[in-house]
Order: sequence, then structure tokens, then C-alpha cells
Amino acid sequence: MTSLALGLVLVAAFIHATWNYAAKRAGGGLPFVWVSSTIALGLYAVAGTAYWLWWQPVLPAGIWWIVLGSGLLKTAYSLLLQRAYRLGEFSLVYPLTRGTAPLLATTAAIALFGERPTALALAGSSVIVACIFYLTGGTSLLHADRAHLRQGVWHGLACGSCVALYTVWDQRAVSQLHLPPVLYDGGTQLVIFCVLTPFAWVRRGEVAAAWRNHRGKAAIVGLLSPVAYVLILTAMTFTPVSYIAPAREVSILIGAFFGAHLLKEADAPRRLLAAGGMVAGIIALALG
Repeated sequence: MTSLALGLVLVAAFIHATWNYAAKRAGGGLPFVWVSSTIALGLYAVAGTAYWLWWQPVLPAGIWWIVLGSGLLKTAYSLLLQRAYRLGEFSLVYPLTRGTAPLLATTAAIALFGERPTALALAGSSVIVACIFYLTGGTSLLHADRAHLRQGVWHGLACGSCVALYTVWDQRAVSQLHLPPVLYDGGTQLVIFCVLTPFAWVRRGEVAAAWRNHRGKAAIVGLLSPVAYVLILTAMTFTPVSYIAPAREVSILIGAFFGAHLLKEADAPRRLLAAGGMVAGIIALALG
């Protein structure tokens, strides 16, 4: 992994944790997602138009099916993420989501594209699994008084699965089909907007409330999320997904810190320790 790719990924990791923190504080649902996606689409409209006029790229035929697939996965991810944040604490949901994703993405890269990790990478995967078990409380998660945490955990795992799927999907789009990251992710943002708009119209009163009460947080999500992901997509154009997916998850430590120190969430030592272990496992995965 080159120093340029690593630099892009580390900057993206900090930006990613920051916009997720804003999303957690908003505690919204579909109306909030629609508002933030509209802001993101506006940003992409400006950046995409400038890119198109400057470079005048020639895009391969049939790319809308690829853009549609990615957009649908990201729509599911966005809605599940808001649900997870309403049900679970940030220092639990965020590391769980981010830690699950590289594990699944690497597994998919092995199964679908023939990438072959080393023993070190496999050991890193085992560490991630163990830390996820520790993070969620292990077998104590089955106790009746932990039902509220189970909901957050399941939604966090579902989010991680979506991230893993669209990470592998998008890496193929930008590295093999050579789709420009700004235009490609702008297209997926358009899909999210189109899918959610009919539901947002039905709930337009809630949309207005989300804008009135959380437009600052929506702006943070809508502006920072595209920037973070375009940086990742740019790194993917010249770096294998089995390196990118693990390396970007240094954001786990940042997210755990935000939850423990900014939101003052409970069980902080356990979650910080688990987050640190997950990062160590992810580093081993990347080095392998």
C-alpha cells in the first residue's frame, strides 16, 4: 500500500468518524437521511459538472446498472445506520459497523475475486472476530436486561454487511471500469435521492422538522460524507480492496473516543479496549 493511498485513507477515516458523530447526535431517520442526501447531491452536482466540463470523460455503456446497485446498497446502509444509532450507543454501534465491514469485505474479495491473504491476515481476521465478541459483551448480550443492546448490535452488523458489499462493488467499478470517483459516487447519491424522495414527500412534515432542528448536522453529514468516500474511491483506483477496507477502519478508534469522551457513554474502557484490538487486527489484515 503506497504512502499516498494510506494518506487518503487516514484523512477519510477522521472525516468519516466526524460525520457519523453528527448523525448520531441528530438521532434522525428517513427524513434526516433525505435532507443530508439532498445536500450531498447538491455538492456532487457542482463538483460533477466541473469535472465533466474539465475532463469530458467517456463513460462505458451500461454503467447505470452498476451505479443503481451501489446506490441501493447505500440507501439501505444509510437507513440502517440511523436506526442503529437510535437503538444503540455510538461507541458500540460505530466500532461494530466499521469492524465488521473489512472482515466481510476481505472475505468477499477472497471468495469472489481470488485474492489470497497470508497467515498474518487470517490471524488479524480472528482478532477482529474476538474483539467484536468482547465489544458486544459476549454471552451476556443474551441476558434479558440487554435486549436494548441487542437491537443496536444487529443493526450495526447489518450496516457492516452493507458497507462490505458496496466496498467490494465500488472497488471494481473504479479500478476495473475506470469510472471517475466523483461522477460515480455522485450517481449513487442521485439513486439514494430518487429512492427516498417519495417516502420523504409522504413525511414532509417530519422532513421540515429535521431541517428546522438538525440542518447543521445534516450539512455536516451531507458535505463530509461525499468528501470522505471520494477519497476512498480515489485510493481504490490504484490499491486492492483487501488493503483499503482494513486500513480505513482506523476510524474505529476515533469513533470510540468520540463516544466515550464527547457523549460520555457507559462501559467506555471495554469499548476503547475492544476498538484498539480491532484496529490491531485490521492492521494485521492489511499487512497480510
